[in-house]
Amino acid sequence: MSRFFSHKYDALTPYTPGEQPKEKKYIKLNTNESPFPPSPKAVEAAAKAAASLQLYSDPTAAKLHEKIAALYEVDAENVLATNGSDEILNFAFMAFCDKEHPAIFPNITYGFYSVFAELNGVPYEEIPLKEDFTIDPVDYIGQNKTIFIANPNAPTGISLSLDTIEDIVKSNPDSVVVIDEAYVDFGGVSAAPLTKQYKNLLVTGTFSKSRSMAGARLGFGIACKELIGDLNTIKYSTNPYNVNSMTMAAGIATLEDEAYTQTNCQTVIENRSFLQKELAKRGFVMTDSKANFLFAAHPDYEGKDLYLALREKGILVRHFQKPLIDKYLRITIGTKEECEALLAAFDAIFSQTKEV
Repeated sequence: MSRFFSHKYDALTPYTPGEQPKEKKYIKLNTNESPFPPSPKAVEAAAKAAASLQLYSDPTAAKLHEKIAALYEVDAENVLATNGSDEILNFAFMAFCDKEHPAIFPNITYGFYSVFAELNGVPYEEIPLKEDFTIDPVDYIGQNKTIFIANPNAPTGISLSLDTIEDIVKSNPDSVVVIDEAYVDFGGVSAAPLTKQYKNLLVTGTFSKSRSMAGARLGFGIACKELIGDLNTIKYSTNPYNVNSMTMAAGIATLEDEAYTQTNCQTVIENRSFLQKELAKRGFVMTDSKANFLFAAHPDYEGKDLYLALREKGILVRHFQKPLIDKYLRITIGTKEECEALLAAFDAIFSQTKEV
């Protein structure tokens, strides 16, 4: 750090993104990207929008908001598009958390929550998961703190029921509950309909996973108009043109090609089931993932050793050097061919270790 870096960030530990290697081509099963390209309609729309890049994008994102609202059966005033879902999550920490409203979230979850809390000087508490990596809803009932829950959770992939989410929201009427639905399209149930009933619920989503737009950076939030108004205050005080023209055009076109998205989601779900069964045959234990990844451990091998061995064979998965989960690998669901390549690599690794 330079001598000019503010001391208020002395304790800040930045988020560590998954590897994006450039030295050679890998089978990338480490960052939960879609194995499929974006909708051809999205590519065409983005290219067309590129012809007008001399102009600012629409700060109101009016047409995009209308399309998102139609998909989730809410009004456009209940939607805010952002530069990835990370931006709206950060907005939520800025808008709804402070010393009087500390944040709480699971101790094993999306790593950016603690970073956003520290970045914004927000006191926070990490609630331990149960031994089976599930969230105990009782831990979040009547907390009267700003709650952040990824549903399905990451990196476990485990999903809470809509009834459970409602119980948590209902029991914290004076605090905002944020449900991060980055992976909901792969088997979870969205809590977006509950935003019509509860004024303290913010549901966030992303186009990065199910809609194959990780590189475009597009996220959104759904809530009552008052919460969206609060978030807009933050947006217009930081970056009014937060969604660029090409991303906005691609997002609109993607929503006009919902059949493409749903087909890809179904394929991911089928590939997840295939890979889950095959890994189980090889001795792996896994959580019940409803996301586009599996969270898997082998009783006879350390997670780091398997991660390194796969890397040597040209396959990237995610390994977290964190207590309680350091034996596990988070494996993104790829194409059927990529899944089969992963299985072949595991077979080769296991064969080699038996020979030693």
